[in-house]
Amino acid sequence: MPPIFAGIATIANAAIGIGSSPMALMSIIPLITIGFTYFRYNNLDPEVQPRDISRILPEYDFIVVGAGSAGAVVASRLSEVHNWTVLLLEAGGYESEISDIPSLAGYTQMSTMDWMYQTEPPGASAYCLAMVGDRCNWPRGKVLGGSSVLNAMIYIRGNRHDYDNWEAMGNTGWAYKDVLPFFLKSEDNRNPYLARTAYHRTGGYLTVQESPWRTPLSIAFLQAGKELGYDIRDLNGAKQTGFMLSQGTIRRGSRCSTAKAFLRPVRNRRNLHISMYSHATKILIDQKTKRAFGIKFSKHGRTHWVRARKEVILSSGAIGSPQLLMLSGVGPKDHLEEHQINLVQDLKVGYNLQDHIGLGGLTFVIDDPITFTKDRFQGASVIMEYILREQGPMTSLGGVEGLAFVNTRFANSSVDWPDIQFHFAPSSINSDGEQVKKITGLRDSVYNTVYKPLKHAETWTILPLLLRPKSSGWIRLRSRNPNHYPVINPNYFTHKEDILTLIDGIRIAMAVSNTSAFQRFNSRPHKIAFPGCAKYPFDTDEYWECSLRHFTFTIYHPTSTCKMGPPGDPTAVVDPRLKVHGLKGLRVVDASIMPHIVSGNTNAPTIMIGEKGADMIKEDWLKH
Repeated sequence: MPPIFAGIATIANAAIGIGSSPMALMSIIPLITIGFTYFRYNNLDPEVQPRDISRILPEYDFIVVGAGSAGAVVASRLSEVHNWTVLLLEAGGYESEISDIPSLAGYTQMSTMDWMYQTEPPGASAYCLAMVGDRCNWPRGKVLGGSSVLNAMIYIRGNRHDYDNWEAMGNTGWAYKDVLPFFLKSEDNRNPYLARTAYHRTGGYLTVQESPWRTPLSIAFLQAGKELGYDIRDLNGAKQTGFMLSQGTIRRGSRCSTAKAFLRPVRNRRNLHISMYSHATKILIDQKTKRAFGIKFSKHGRTHWVRARKEVILSSGAIGSPQLLMLSGVGPKDHLEEHQINLVQDLKVGYNLQDHIGLGGLTFVIDDPITFTKDRFQGASVIMEYILREQGPMTSLGGVEGLAFVNTRFANSSVDWPDIQFHFAPSSINSDGEQVKKITGLRDSVYNTVYKPLKHAETWTILPLLLRPKSSGWIRLRSRNPNHYPVINPNYFTHKEDILTLIDGIRIAMAVSNTSAFQRFNSRPHKIAFPGCAKYPFDTDEYWECSLRHFTFTIYHPTSTCKMGPPGDPTAVVDPRLKVHGLKGLRVVDASIMPHIVSGNTNAPTIMIGEKGADMIKEDWLKH
């Protein structure tokens, strides 16, 4: 029995025991009023968690698999049509109080809210050598809200040329002019100087704003950008090249996940059922008609089969969606035969895996006690400032205070399509060493050699990120058992230009440290080499390549494994309407459909894909 009903029952029992005494009944009225006021608040407050449906119907109009950055949006938007029934399946459970606190983003990873995927050990092209087993951790959200509950909340849309390029590849309707309205549809921007521009909106479900708190180094970062010839600008605006304070998906000092934004406000819709702890194991597809007609899933040890009258929509992400397709007979013929899975449709599922990659742990040391350290900001005063005022250090966007998009020699700077992104943080590996070791999988020997000497130092970092890698990898089934994690091979650094571009990006980061804005704090690079790189002189190309292959750092942006493309594209899995080629009643709506990864953080583009995908589904069905 929910707590509110138990409370009302207790009050009612008490009232019965009182009898007919008028004074006694008068005394109980305030308690009943309080109970019903709380009941009303609990049901109408848009911040209250959705309910896990206990009775699943045998059939729905739409089944959405995955309640993450895209799936939560799709389910919310489809259920706006009151006579459509929607079932949203999520393998995980609820968000927590910890996941709500922006500065504790790293503490949600490697937890029960995380699938805790890992890459395979590298082959000929070395990567992740500083990690245990030469394997990089790949956190993915196993929770209502998906990876929008685990990420650093950074709101970046990508570059207009990314989307124009998608359309040039034959994906009609995906140019920048076509997708911008769907970014705006979601947005509720709380910074007035941004909200009044043509590139932002207010009133949407998704709250976007700058953190209300930052260190003095954030301003130094902007000043450094100006010294290097870059403009300070809205990187989600007319142009992308430049520096800015981070914009993020936070609301009143707390994380604004897609579950909070898109599901909580509509949780009382009778036509939307949300089933948590529900692991989809197979798409039900009629072999003769090639139509998807339902989903098989497990929940609390029981197997369920649910039918879809109209469509099954996969929103399980760039790992989950290709895995489920292949388990259901949709994928590369040879690979499915290897696992004795009956072929339904031969498609390049799992290919084209792309990810943003960079150098982790690029650390600079300063003298002033102004950096973000665990010891400095875990006191009672900081906690109370957060609880009472929704402000202070705990509102920091995963510690990322500034962003920049810069051009290396490999970028064509004349077209505003930078090839490196900076994430600036007033902290480094040493600032919360044990937790960083845990979530990155960093070897003890590497941490003790390189970062332990900085235990009490004041440090900051830039993560230089490669925006458009030429190297790509793949997702494969490990077995036909849906509980076995798939094989993830990111295939990093197989193209030399990826290394050379990142080395240029690292040198621009070094130039940031050398500006007068940072030299006033006596900023200098930390020069202790990774154990495998000490043979190379500091700041040589060989030194940085070795460092990249050791502390290979991803901020977890896997995309493109169910590539969108027109019918004539032999590598495409879905068409520009996001329908799986050769099948009926089945779409993929998540980051896996990106033909090429976007130039920037992938959460906002994935939400946009959810918005646009839902809109197309409505168009296709309501026109009938």
